[in-house]
Amino acid sequence: MTRLGSLGDVDAAAQLLDEYRQHYGANPAPEAVAAWLREQVESARARVYVAGEADGICTVAVVPAALTLRTAWLIRDLYVRPAARRRGVARALLETVADEARASGAHRLSLQSETANVRAVELYARAGFSAQTEVTVLDNVL
Repeated sequence: MTRLGSLGDVDAAAQLLDEYRQHYGANPAPEAVAAWLREQVESARARVYVAGEADGICTVAVVPAALTLRTAWLIRDLYVRPAARRRGVARALLETVADEARASGAHRLSLQSETANVRAVELYARAGFSAQTEVTVLDNVL
């Protein structure tokens, strides 16, 4: 598992992230994805983890958690190439992120998934995540 720490690592990760976007219906945009990813890494707004030879990718936002005076880590994107699925890649990404969040003193590690994405929800449950029924997710698309 590799965490992107330098901009030189971005190209393979950007290609994988563009595949992820296309998987969800976005048009291919390799240059735009690479520029966006570089900006996220350079500004430290996101942590990006890549599994294997670009078999999977996970992006994480680290945000302040004022009530606990710690941080919350939010998994924003998790994608494994179809050829690498069912080999533990997603689980390894989740474990790596959880280990680093714990080591950094984070209060919480969260993610959200479409309810209809049953395989992902089952994977997350096996990894220790549980649905938070007392929380309502609200969006305001800008």
